[in-house]
Formats: sequence, C-alpha cells, structure tokens
Amino acid sequence: MSTDNPSSVSIQTSADQIASVPAWFGEVALLAHTLTRLGLLSEISERVRFARKRFGTFEVIDFVVVLMGYAISGEPTLKAYYERLQPFATPFMALFGRKQLPHRSTLSRFLAALDQASVEALRSVFLQDALARLGPEADVGGLWDRQGNRWIVFDLDGTRQAARQRALPQGPDLPPPQRRLSAVCTPGYMGRKRGEVVRTRTTLLQAHTHQWLFTFGGAGNGDYRGELLRGLTVIGAYQTALGLLPSQALVRLDGLYGNGAIIVDLIAAGVCFVTRGKDYALLDLTQVKERLALPADEQFTHPESGTCRDLFDCGEVPVTAEGHRSRLIVATHQATTSPIGVTRDGVVYELFLTALPARGFTAADVVKLYLHRGSFETVLADEDREQDSDRWSSYTTQGQEVWQILAQWMWNLRQELSQQWQPTSMRLTEFSPPSN
Repeated sequence: MSTDNPSSVSIQTSADQIASVPAWFGEVALLAHTLTRLGLLSEISERVRFARKRFGTFEVIDFVVVLMGYAISGEPTLKAYYERLQPFATPFMALFGRKQLPHRSTLSRFLAALDQASVEALRSVFLQDALARLGPEADVGGLWDRQGNRWIVFDLDGTRQAARQRALPQGPDLPPPQRRLSAVCTPGYMGRKRGEVVRTRTTLLQAHTHQWLFTFGGAGNGDYRGELLRGLTVIGAYQTALGLLPSQALVRLDGLYGNGAIIVDLIAAGVCFVTRGKDYALLDLTQVKERLALPADEQFTHPESGTCRDLFDCGEVPVTAEGHRSRLIVATHQATTSPIGVTRDGVVYELFLTALPARGFTAADVVKLYLHRGSFETVLADEDREQDSDRWSSYTTQGQEVWQILAQWMWNLRQELSQQWQPTSMRLTEFSPPSN
C-alpha cells in the first residue's frame, strides 16, 4: 500500500440489536434433516394422535419438534430456550416442515393436557426406531465369558430427581396451599436435611452401544417391579431383532431389585442377571455359614476405591419361600464409614445374586461386572451434562414423560450420526481363560 494514497476504512454502528444464531442451530438442522429422511416426523404425526378443545392451528408434531430442539440445545430452562429461539422461530419450524412456533404457554398447556394413550403411542414409535437400525450383530458389541458364550449386557436402573420446595404461608385467611409438582412427585428422602419431593425415572441402556431403549417415570420410588417387567419386554424385543435368544441377555440391576420376588420375575422372563442383594437373612442360611467359615475363593481390589474384598461363591441358595434358587456370592471387607451392605463384628457383608454360570464367570468376574458398571453411571452423567433429561419441563406425569422420551430419542440419533461421521470399532469384552 502506497503511503501517498492510504486506504480509507469506513465504520458504521447502530443501536439496533441483532440476535446471533444459537450455536446449537446447526445441529438442529442436521437432526431435522435426519428425522425427515427417516420418515420419523411423518410416523409421529400419523401414530401419535391427541385432540383437545382450543387446539388452535397446532398439531402434536409442532410441540414434539419444539421439545426435540430443546433437548439438542442444552439450554437450562424452557424460558432460556425460547428467548434464544424466538428471533429464529420461522426458520426453525421450517426445518421440520412446520410454519408457526407454539408459544411457551401453549406448549405448557399441551403437555398438561396429554393423556396416557398418547404417551404410549410415542413410546412405541421411539422403540420401533431404536430397533430399526441395529445393524449386524458385531456392531452392537458383546461380552464373551470364559467358555466363549456371548452375552448382550443391559443396565436397568432408576434415577431420582428431587424438587426442592419453599415453605408456603398458611393461615385461616389464606386458601389451601397447592404445589405445582404434586402430580409428578411424592415426599421422599435424598440424603438432605430439608423436605423434598421425588420422582423416579427408570431407564434401560444397552451397555455396549450406550443406546437408550426405555424410560418410564413415577412419583416417589415409582412402580419399580412393574417398570422392570416392561423393561424386560423391551430386552426381549431387542434380542429378537438381533436374532439372539432372551437367555443371551444379561441385565445388571442395583439393590432396589435384590429380593426374591424380583428374582422370580427375572427367571420367568428367561434372561440372565446380576444384582446386588438386599435380603441379608441369606447370611443366616446353614449353607452360607458353612461356606463363609472356609477360606475365600478369590480376592478383588477395586482399582478406584482400593477396597479389597474377599469373595465367597456360595452356589445356588433358596431366595424365596417357594424354593426359587439363585447363585449367591458374598463379598466381605473391613468396615468403613457408611458402607453398602450389612456390618457384623466389624466386617461388611455384600450380597451379589446372579444367574451367570460358574463355568463361564468366576466369583471375581461377577463382582467386577457389577462394580465396574460405571459405564452406566458415566452415561447418566454425560446425559445430564449434554441434555439433562431429568430437568422439569412439565408439572404433569404425561408431559414430563413425553419430554424424557424425546430427550432419549435425540441422544440415540446423536450417537448414531456421530458413529457415521467418525466410525469407531465397538468395544468387546472377553474374559481370559482361567489359569490352571
């Protein structure tokens, strides 16, 4: 540039505010294209039917795509989501082939008016899509035992979401207090000192692919046995879609399910299981006492906590009065503060119930398989950071349920597209043959 003729720069400013495009808008566009290409938007429109008075110009699909965008956005609240979305409402809805964005209050009224039939219709479409593109068996991972048998591992667990509530003024001149969350929560205890109300969300995860297959919520602790039975039905459908037997499914469960009644349900479903037991009366069985009096089969040191456990394989023991039996493994270690299990004479006893065969899984294999279930907890933590499905989107049971189904759906699609973009080989687990 010549110094004799310097270039001029013109700078103009304006007081008008111009909204920036949200960082998540591009991902919404990608997901909208995928949903359209797969025909999922049409499938939802045709199969999820719900009619109510004063429905206006909107249809079910309008509210569904708004919640899908909410799941992708990662915005902490619907209010913050709408504030970012409002300047781009028309192009956002156009991505899904729709014209008008429902107002936030309209969305709230829609979720409050939903019935259970509509929720179940959406759940069936979600499951149908989850099973539609599983690919070859090798693409869904697996666990091989010491005899070379293959297992597909599932995690079924309930997560609690607490809603802290303020104290409401009460008096003879005031109307009775009403809680907005009374329809979806009941009083519960989450370890804090203040009173809380709690909702439990039971989820089913394919442990190898981290694909969600099921979600069901309930006030308080929920109907954990009924939700387990529904989850087992989904597992059976998944195995059938892969051409595998239900007996090749391995379900990992926490201590909530560790009693004889649940064992009966698992046996009836024909699936294998490993769960933490909570019936410590089993320790008083003569068979168990005699086994505990002998040296331990193995020792296992947890790589993270450093806790060293002595493991006793007690074989098949009766877990119900009717004589149903399950393999029992007892793990013992020196008592520490707040142990999981029961403490007797300074020793903590933990129970693990399983249907895994002893020839395929040693006692240490079973305990490692359970205690290394951090993959499930990691996915829950990742979900909370990326989508936070447990946040409140509706003060009604059906509305909250629809939101959480759609949040899991978006998670699955994001996983699938990420795998197509950057393919990675599926991690397979194989136990080494036992040493002689």
